Parts: sequence; structure tokens; C-alpha cells
Amino acid sequence: MAAADKKSQIIVVKRIKKGGHGHHGGAWKIAYADFVTAMMAFFLLMWLLGSTTKGELLGIAEHFNTPLKVALSGGSGSGDSSSVVQGGGTDLTRSAGQVKRGEIESTQRRQINLQAARNELRREEQKMLEELKQKLEAAIAANPRVSGFSGQIKLDFTPEGLRIQIVDDQNRAMFDSGSAIVKDYMRELLREIGKVLNEVPNKVSLAGHTDSAAYGGGQRGYSNWELSADRANASRRELVAGGMDDGKVMRVVGLASAVPMETDNPRHPVNRRISIVVMNRAAESRLLNGAELADEAGGEGRN
Repeated sequence: MAAADKKSQIIVVKRIKKGGHGHHGGAWKIAYADFVTAMMAFFLLMWLLGSTTKGELLGIAEHFNTPLKVALSGGSGSGDSSSVVQGGGTDLTRSAGQVKRGEIESTQRRQINLQAARNELRREEQKMLEELKQKLEAAIAANPRVSGFSGQIKLDFTPEGLRIQIVDDQNRAMFDSGSAIVKDYMRELLREIGKVLNEVPNKVSLAGHTDSAAYGGGQRGYSNWELSADRANASRRELVAGGMDDGKVMRVVGLASAVPMETDNPRHPVNRRISIVVMNRAAESRLLNGAELADEAGGEGRN
């Protein structure tokens, strides 16, 4: 009986199927990680764009427009700096670098503004010198005692400013041979010029020139160098007598025959001349720093 019961006993095996919630698996985690990575990359891109100057952005755009420019024509490339931005210098994550970038941009703006102001002052000064040239021409033409000598007056512009040259004529000399005493007509002319020059604030430089003929005055040790210097100084006195402030004169020099106007004919009368330069600010600065004026070194001028 017991054996029969064992044979007829039913064994039930219960199997539990797992599943039914497969849509809640780990795939969403991968998607979320990709989204976070993309957002971080977008954030870094926007931060870099906000930290990059306009000039650097143009440089990046130029690189993508012509990516082979450096390879074909040479020059600086992205390998010059550890930064991906050409000329970036230190890492953009450094706060010191951000401050330095702002300082550089501010300095560049100041330099641009300063250069623009200098250019404007230069234009205004050139305009003033051009008006001075017209006033001189009008004053000489209006004075009947000197208007007949206008052919001996040469006005032009040099890099130093307005140059006024009074030259000898074959039959009309400014000084007697070997003398530094000013002739009457020359005295009248210099005084008329001195009156007009006092209307502008610019400083003045004078230079005396002779021809190549050796000085024959007989004075021992006296040569064309001393003669040209004495003539320039005599001209200075007449300018002051005409009304020019003596403080406007920055230099009086004698150059003898070292800088001829007619190089092919060293004894030509025009080589005997007095040169007066109404200097611009740049020339005044160079003179104060010990530099030579182009006029005294044979510089060319323009009418």
C-alpha cells in the first residue's frame, strides 16, 4: 500500500518567468550619458567663444577658409602655441590669462586712439604751414620794396616743415663778397619774413651756405665755415628786428659749401643762400634729441 502511494504521487514543478519589465533596463543610462556629454561639449564651446577676441575669431575663420595657407606659403601656424587659438598664449582656464587679455586689448585701443590723434595733429600742423606759406607770399608781394626780389625767394616743404631759402642772384648779392653785413634789400626782406613767422608757434632753424670759392678775406683761420655761420646769425638778428621772438630760434649753423643747391656747379650764385626752416613738431623733437635736419643734410623739398 505504501509502495503504491509512492508511485502515484504527483510532483509539481513551479517555474517563475522573469521579465515583463524589460523596457526598464540600462539602455536609458547610456542615452542620458550621451546627452550630458553633448551638453558639456556645447557649454565648453560657448565658453570658449565668449572668451575669444574678435581678432582671434577672424583668425580661426580664416584658417578654415584657407586651411592650406600656412603649408603652402609658410608663416606661423597653430603649432606656435599650446593654445588651439593662434596666439592664445596661456591656457584660457587661467584667470590671470583672462585679465592679461583684457589689458592687451585695452592697450591696443589706446595705441590706435593715440595714433589717430597724432595723425590729426599732423594734418592740422601741415595745414597751418601751408597757410603760413601763402601769408609769406602775400606779404612779400604786397611790399613794393621787396616784391622785386621774389625770384630769389624759394618756398617749399620738407619732412622738417616749411623751408624758406633766400639765394644770391648773379647781379644782386645778399652780402658783399667775404662779408656778413646784410644788404639793405635783404634786411627789409628778412624783417618782413620775421613779422609773419611770429604769427605761428613753431620753432625756427637757420643755416648759412656759401659757394665753393675759398674765402679770400686774409684773416688767419677764418674760412667759409665761419663766414656762413656769421651770415646765418646776421640773418637771425634781422628776423628778430622784424618782430620775431628770439626764443623761437632753436639753431643757427654755418654749412659753408658742404650742401650745394647746384651740385654740378659748386660756384653757382644760388649756392650762396640763407635757409630758414619753420619746423614741425617732429623736427623739433628730433633736434632736441640731437638728430640732424634733412634740410641741413641736403634733403629734397616739395613746392
